[in-house]
Amino acid sequence: MRSGNPIFSDKMIERRLVGSGVDSEKMTDAGAVNKTAILLLLVLAGAFFSWRLAYVDMSVLVGEEAGISLSQIKSVMPLMIGGLIGGLVFALITVFKAQWSMWTAPLYAICEGLFLGALSGFIETQYPGIVIQAVGLTFGVFLIMLAAYKFKFVEVTKKFKMGLFAATGGVGILYLVSIVLGFFGIQIPFIHEGGLFGIAFSTAVVIIAALNLILDFDMIERGNQEGWPKYMEWYSAFGLMVTLIWLYIEILRLLMKIRGRD
Repeated sequence: MRSGNPIFSDKMIERRLVGSGVDSEKMTDAGAVNKTAILLLLVLAGAFFSWRLAYVDMSVLVGEEAGISLSQIKSVMPLMIGGLIGGLVFALITVFKAQWSMWTAPLYAICEGLFLGALSGFIETQYPGIVIQAVGLTFGVFLIMLAAYKFKFVEVTKKFKMGLFAATGGVGILYLVSIVLGFFGIQIPFIHEGGLFGIAFSTAVVIIAALNLILDFDMIERGNQEGWPKYMEWYSAFGLMVTLIWLYIEILRLLMKIRGRD
């Protein structure tokens, strides 16, 4: 059993369960769903707060130059950068201390919300209407993947899991290489540019992220069947939220590339 989401890989799960002790309460599907809903609400709350600071409706600007002002950037960037760094810190803590996930997962969700709200606000200023499209597509893909899993339209085999794990790892390595090269002023064109190859690449990454949702559903069901400890509901919700946030960002990137060609 293997998941493309590193949060749900077998080795990670085994480490989370070893030494957890006897827990009379066990993980359930319903519990994981409820925890996921809580984390989603926290992401939306954080995003709404930073969005209000980052987004400027161009239709209300009269006699001003359209665009993002310096004061706007100064007021939002601390939230954006702080949310990004805080999300990373709480994510790492959650990965290595799953027993703390009932505290660290909500903090991760709030930080990611602050980051996503600011990022989305800036992008919406440049591409009006793009954020609602990205949000709608993200939840649409989520529901499609959930239906595909529940009705067994996609068979979760060992080869499927291993192939998706390799694809996810490949994307991660490519992004890491891109970041490192960026420090030296070198850009990988098809990752960031809006040409046909760039759009094809982003489409492929969106598909990979979407398929990871199916593996996440499978791992949550496995936790219910195997009687994982109760705190794994929070950990499972955290892992699913990681995939959802990744999917949203990739859909947003894809839409930006498409809109940029208009």
